[in-house]
Amino acid sequence: MNRSIAFGVSCLVMLGACRGGERPAEAPAAAPTIGAAPEVAAPAAQQLALFAPLPQTMASTANPATPERVALGRMLYYDTRLSKDQSVSCNSCHALDAYGVDHRPVSLGVGAHPGGRNAPTVYNAAGQIAQFWDGRAADVEEQAKGPILNPIEMAMPDSTVVLQRLHGVPAYEKAFAVAFPGEAHPITYDNVGKAIGAFERTLVTPSRWDRYLAGDHTALTADEVKGFETFVAVGCASCHNGAYVGGATFQRAGLVQPWPNRDDLGRYAITKSEADRYVFKVPTLRNIDRTAPYFNDGKTDRLEEAVRMMGHYQLGRTLTDAQVFSIMSWLETLTGAIPADKIAPPVIPATPSSMQ
Repeated sequence: MNRSIAFGVSCLVMLGACRGGERPAEAPAAAPTIGAAPEVAAPAAQQLALFAPLPQTMASTANPATPERVALGRMLYYDTRLSKDQSVSCNSCHALDAYGVDHRPVSLGVGAHPGGRNAPTVYNAAGQIAQFWDGRAADVEEQAKGPILNPIEMAMPDSTVVLQRLHGVPAYEKAFAVAFPGEAHPITYDNVGKAIGAFERTLVTPSRWDRYLAGDHTALTADEVKGFETFVAVGCASCHNGAYVGGATFQRAGLVQPWPNRDDLGRYAITKSEADRYVFKVPTLRNIDRTAPYFNDGKTDRLEEAVRMMGHYQLGRTLTDAQVFSIMSWLETLTGAIPADKIAPPVIPATPSSMQ
């Protein structure tokens, strides 16, 4: 997969997400005024122009997210039968009621085997440049097929066994036929990826930041707007921009100072190009204060520490306490509501007793 890699720019790279640290003491707030929230002066237009509101869905012309396909994908997302011992589902590592993560440094697969990297959030992922930390999957449809056959994650021996299990469930026979009309044999491994991908393309979490970008200048406080301006001023927006506040480029971990964990070679392991050594996809900062621990190794628990590390290793700056907590105040405005219709587990069709 050919992707342009953004080098030579300062950026806030590889955050995964949760609030940490105590804020400096502040003067008591003035008594609130009864009535509508005050409108806050907008930052410079050129700063706001770097960003955009989230789309309603992350649509794909190659894989239309029809209601039938989304419903099937939702069932598959929660179905543990897609794992070898029927103990792990997509939701096990990307829990939709926990902002799409499992809050572990690395996820545990079949047999409680630990994975090699922190599980990134699935929310707002489908609109990004690629999937996985190293960008080895072009889209969520391709990504969805990877963990099922990964020997450490869901550990299915091959796609044939996956399809045999699905064929053994009459309700899935019907659901695939409805989701992929006109296909003589709709239960295919590619269609498993398409169905899960169609569901994941609906996982968007608009927040107060989107309301602000849409023109509602009461959506953020003056301190939060100042946090945004600080975020841009110190250089974070060079990589974390656009609708997803990241996810659009690749960048080297340790751009200015050598990154402390040199074990993970990033995209180099895929491309074998020296230019890709320690290069990772710049992650989204959406819901960043709810998706800790951070970075590809999941070794950083606190958002405060993650922001300081990015300042040092990526920007060559020692951020002050005031700058760190100001940036954090704006990052919290990127947290959206989890869609209730996505986090309620669907009714998973049962395997007939004769097939068990």
